[in-house]
Amino acid sequence: MSDLIRVCLDPPELEQPLLVKDRMALMKGATWGPGYQLRIRFLNGAQAVRDKIRGQAEKWKQYANVSMAFIENGDADVRIMFTPGGASKSLLGKQAQQQQPDQTAPTMWYGGFTENTPDDEYRRVVLHEFGHALGCIHEHQTPIGGIKWNKPKVYEYYATLGYTKDRVDKQVLNTYDKDLITSDGHADGKSIMMYPVPKGLTEDGFEAGWNTDFSEQDKLFIKTIYPF
Repeated sequence: MSDLIRVCLDPPELEQPLLVKDRMALMKGATWGPGYQLRIRFLNGAQAVRDKIRGQAEKWKQYANVSMAFIENGDADVRIMFTPGGASKSLLGKQAQQQQPDQTAPTMWYGGFTENTPDDEYRRVVLHEFGHALGCIHEHQTPIGGIKWNKPKVYEYYATLGYTKDRVDKQVLNTYDKDLITSDGHADGKSIMMYPVPKGLTEDGFEAGWNTDFSEQDKLFIKTIYPF
């Protein structure tokens, strides 16, 4: 769990507002729509690493009615930058167009990938970040049937990773406003969009490991958002 801090914990400038009053575009409106062709462009990075990311990202097409065009030039919906040693993160769906309209700027970042990174690590991280690119929120922040956190333990744990109480509230404990999202009604511990959750951080024994693939609920849920 020592590298949890590096996995999709956004810096303050990329934090997603959780309340309706804080954001005009709802998560429901952040999805691209069934049949959409998502245009994707790499801003840097070795070809071998790009190929591995493409191979994992396209697995979403098995369950979501979207196509993906990896382009070399022109306007792109998703623009990927590699930042060695940095965190992996992505802007949320169509909100990338509003938050980062500059076509020279990234909307998705990866840190730490090399040609020798294990395939299951590529799968875990890339599926998660492209889930965000399709409009999926972090599963641990679902407002319905959410996690019963042991807050003192959560603050203590994240403090060891350098996070302030305010950032823990924003990125771990706070849930989305119910009016912002579409949800299947409970936190899915096996979801590719779920953070790892040590058992000791919850009051009811809920825990989640390093999920490396879609859960069955992921497959069903994304089909309702991007139906064939």
